Amino acid sequence: MKAALIQLCSSDDPAANLAMVQDRVAQAAAQGAGFVLTPEVTNCLSTSRKHQQEVLKLEEEDQTLPALRDQARDLGIWLLIGSLGLKTGDADGRFANRSFLIGPDGAVAAWYDKIHMFDVDVTPEETYRESDGYRPGTRAVVQDAGFATIGMSVCYDVRFPALYRALAQAGAQVITVPAAFSPVTGAAHWHSLLRARAIETGCYVLAPAQCGTHPSSGSKQRSTYGHSLAVSPWGEVLVDGGTEPGIHFVDIDVKTVVEARRKVPSLSHGRPFDGP
Repeated sequence: MKAALIQLCSSDDPAANLAMVQDRVAQAAAQGAGFVLTPEVTNCLSTSRKHQQEVLKLEEEDQTLPALRDQARDLGIWLLIGSLGLKTGDADGRFANRSFLIGPDGAVAAWYDKIHMFDVDVTPEETYRESDGYRPGTRAVVQDAGFATIGMSVCYDVRFPALYRALAQAGAQVITVPAAFSPVTGAAHWHSLLRARAIETGCYVLAPAQCGTHPSSGSKQRSTYGHSLAVSPWGEVLVDGGTEPGIHFVDIDVKTVVEARRKVPSLSHGRPFDGP
């Protein structure tokens, strides 16, 4: 299966982002991709909770999801919408950071709400409190896509290896990690974390990313690291998308998963232990 990782510099305007994404998805499919992946918060990247409240919608009212479902059906491709920011109707007003796997028939094959919230102080000037605006998910998701079994995750999840081991032990052969990674933590940790998750699980890891300084309608601008990565089950970086928007292709062959796990069958070697 030929996969395409779409690297974006999304703005805080969902309509403009949708047009940009649809163009990139069409280009990827025209170049032979049967599985196309977009980054985290494909529909709106904003630092303003007020702006998010104004432009984000409930899932059933959102414009991005049905448009991309229709496009996946028309193109006959599998499409991972890395995530959408969506209203939930929760009493506290928090959103969902929701990833969607769309089948070639245009149906939602699986969805996953990001479990781990990015609440960190990277520097005195760069702090994040994702849980202020987004509610965490509670369930891990694995879905058979025919060409491979997909395990779903989002961005900060990558720092929690127990999730990835559970996905692999549940049958995942390809794990998706759409992201909008901080430039500071990206430079320090992005490649190492993704390679480690691939090596530990014997899975392909596909991580389409946001990049650059994101256009904003008045709120504080945010920058992201880019470097969309595809990593083999043996830990080799097969694709590195650099720092500019673009489309990056990789061939997925699940026989490579079988071979990596045959060489190092660590998924079956776990043992109980006492302490600490």
